Amino acid sequence: MFEKVFKNIDDVLRKESGCGSELDYVEQTSWIIFLKYLKDLDIKNSKYKELLGEEHQNIFSDDFSWETWACPKNSKGEIDYNICRSGVDLITFVNNELFPYLEGFKSVEDSSSIEYKIGVIFSEIKNRFQDGYNLREVLDLVDELSFNTSEEVHEMSHLYEARIQRMGNAGRNGGEYYTPRPLIKSIVNVMDLKVGDTIYDGACGSAGFLCEAFNYLREGPNSSMLRAGDLEILQKKTLYGQEKKSLAYIIGIMNLILHGVESPNITRGNTLSENSRDYEEKDRHDVVLANPPFGGKERAEVQQNFEIKVSETAYLFVQHFYRKLKANGRAAIVIKNTCLSNGDAKALRKLLLEKTNLHSILDLPGGTFTGAGVKTVVLFFDKINTGTKKIWYYQLNLDRNLGKTNPLNSRDMEEFERLFKTKGDSDNSWSVDVSNIDVENYDLSVKNPNEKEEEPLRSPEDILEHISILDLESSSLLEEVKKLI
Repeated sequence: MFEKVFKNIDDVLRKESGCGSELDYVEQTSWIIFLKYLKDLDIKNSKYKELLGEEHQNIFSDDFSWETWACPKNSKGEIDYNICRSGVDLITFVNNELFPYLEGFKSVEDSSSIEYKIGVIFSEIKNRFQDGYNLREVLDLVDELSFNTSEEVHEMSHLYEARIQRMGNAGRNGGEYYTPRPLIKSIVNVMDLKVGDTIYDGACGSAGFLCEAFNYLREGPNSSMLRAGDLEILQKKTLYGQEKKSLAYIIGIMNLILHGVESPNITRGNTLSENSRDYEEKDRHDVVLANPPFGGKERAEVQQNFEIKVSETAYLFVQHFYRKLKANGRAAIVIKNTCLSNGDAKALRKLLLEKTNLHSILDLPGGTFTGAGVKTVVLFFDKINTGTKKIWYYQLNLDRNLGKTNPLNSRDMEEFERLFKTKGDSDNSWSVDVSNIDVENYDLSVKNPNEKEEEPLRSPEDILEHISILDLESSSLLEEVKKLI
C-alpha cells in the first residue's frame, strides 16, 4: 500500500510547476511526511503518558496540528472537504502562517529536542508547491501513511531509501546524497561497533552511515545481548552528525527517524568552519564513518582551522575526523583514490602513517558511485600514536561494469568482509610493509602484485613491419584465387 501511495505522490509532483527534479520531489515529500510522522508520534506518546497517569503536551498548538490544517476529519473519520483548505487558501496558509510558526521552534533552548530540529528544518527549506490543489492531493495521500507500528516504519524506511537513491542517481554528484548501501553495510560490518560507542559523521548527507550503524547495533549479531537501558543509549547517546546543506540535512533527519531514531543528534552547519585544534575530549568520538564531498574547495580562511592547509575539501575533512577521534578511536572514510598519490595530499598521508595505524585500504572499482565520475578508496585507521607498520590492501575486482542498471550488491563485498578480519592474502588482497614505502612522496597507490603483467606495447616500426608481412600474404593468396578462377 505504501509503495502505491509513494507512486501516486510522484505522479502529482510531476504536474507541479514548482518541483522540477528528483531533489525537489524528495524535499517536498520529506517535510510533509515529517509533519505526519510528528502527528502519529504525538498520538503514541499520548497513549504512553495515559498509561503512566501523566498528562501529555502535544508538540503543536491546535491551529497548527495535522488534523486541523492538513486533513481535518468528519465524524466518520473521513477527510472533511467542506472545511479543509485547498487552492490559493492552502498555499497562503502554508507560506504565511505554517512555516513561520514551525520556524519559531528554533528558539527552543534544548538543541537535542525534536522541537528544536523542527525549527531548524523549517528555517532552511521552503514550500515549493505553487498549486494548492496539487498540495491538497499530496496531503491526502500522505495522510494514508501510518507510523504506528515498527513494521510500518520499517517499510517506510525502505521506500524512503529508494527515493534518496533515485535522487542521488539523478544528480550530477550522486555520492553527495547517496553512498551505495551495500558499501555502507560492508564497512559497518567490519568496524566492530558496540553499544556505548559514539559514532560520528561530520558530512552525514542523507545519514546513510548513521542509519546503518543504528541497524547494526539494534538488529546485528550482538543484538540479543541488548539490555533494557541500551535502547535509550542508542537513541540519544550513540549517533552524531553534522551537515552543511539544508536539503541533505532534512533528508538525513527524516531518514534516521524512519529507521527508528526519534530525535536525531544531527546539527546544521559547516563542519570545516570549526577550529579542529580546539576540540576537547568531550567533543570526540569512538568511531568515525564518513563519505565527505568529492572535489570541493574551501577558502583560505577555512584552511586556517587546520594544521595542513589545502583547498581540497576531502583532505580537510580527513584532518577533522582525525581530530574528532578519541585515543584508540577507529575510522572508515571514503575518499577519492588520488589522495593516495596526489602531491597536495602528501602531508596528509604522512600524518596518517605517523599518527594513526592506517591498517587497511579498500580500492573500489569505477562506477561504484553513480554520477560521481571518480574512483574511490576507503581508508581504515585507528588513532594510535605508534603509527602504521603494515597496510593491508583489498582491490574489489568485479567481472562486470558498475552503473545505474548494474549497481554494487552485497555479494560483491563478501570476500572483502571475510578477509578483512584476518588481513588475509588472495588474488585481490596483499600487505605492504610501511618500511618499504618511499618517504619522499609517501606514495600509497594501489599496486596489486597479483595482477598479470600486460604484454608490452609494440613499437611503431614493429607494427608497420607486421602490416607489410600481412599485405604480402594477402597478395599471394589473392593470386592463387585468381589462378583457380
